[in-house]
Amino acid sequence: MIRSPVQLNRFFVSNDFSVSYRRAKQVQWQSQATAGYSLLAVRGGEVVYEVDRTPLTLHAPQFIFFEPNMSVAVTAQRAELIFLTFSASLVLQHAATMHLIPPQSTVTFKPGHFTGDKRLDRLFAEIASELTDEKPGKEIVMHALVEQLVVHVLRNYSQPRRSEHLELSRAGLVDRRIRRSVELMHTQLDQDLTLRALAAASYLSPFHFARLFKKLTGATPHNYLAGIRAARAQLLLAETELSVTEIGARVGYLSASHFTKAFRVATGTTPREFRKALISSNNSAAIERQ
Repeated sequence: MIRSPVQLNRFFVSNDFSVSYRRAKQVQWQSQATAGYSLLAVRGGEVVYEVDRTPLTLHAPQFIFFEPNMSVAVTAQRAELIFLTFSASLVLQHAATMHLIPPQSTVTFKPGHFTGDKRLDRLFAEIASELTDEKPGKEIVMHALVEQLVVHVLRNYSQPRRSEHLELSRAGLVDRRIRRSVELMHTQLDQDLTLRALAAASYLSPFHFARLFKKLTGATPHNYLAGIRAARAQLLLAETELSVTEIGARVGYLSASHFTKAFRVATGTTPREFRKALISSNNSAAIERQ
């Protein structure tokens, strides 16, 4: 059961992971494909998520893992949920330290809906409590909880995956055939990157690049770029005192309205609402600069 009908959004963002906690009458967002891993846990009600245009329902207290380069659309009515994203480097470094993967391997998580994991349920409850209760030291506790969660899911739900094409780069876990293009997106996301420019970075024609990119990531190049921009904007909202307009310009949007619309699609909330709901040491100062 949902603990309270009162709507509540809380967000925590860092370089290695992000956590979204939502308790609301209506939830909707489109998470574009990125080079990291993610986990969706339903703590109350039910959530409809869509991958590859196939809608599926997740009921409380189920959870599911999403692999890198997967686009996920989420809608829910009167639900409570936690959505976590992890950088590929965080997951793979922990897996290597734990001796779970051999050299030249990556991590994949077991497919399907899971439930009945008491340890993970306790971690979800502690994360939700930490994000919603007013207590000092949230940043310290959140990092500790997420570290425990990553270790637990690697122990119990991961398996090694060998791939001739996937490799860990500064842009995350990316297929080497499009790695240069994805790295260009990260380094020049404030620019108006054309399909021709992105294709040229991978030494392909625009036509063949667009087809290959869609096949490998499930997203068009510019939808993938929108996901990178949304993730960078979240980090800037959390860790800087830049205004929303300045942040929009830094991630490639010429107008504040265009940035707000794209950000809402990616996160289900506006940049200003997101900043107000952030758990961040810079949050108070940042709100003043809106």
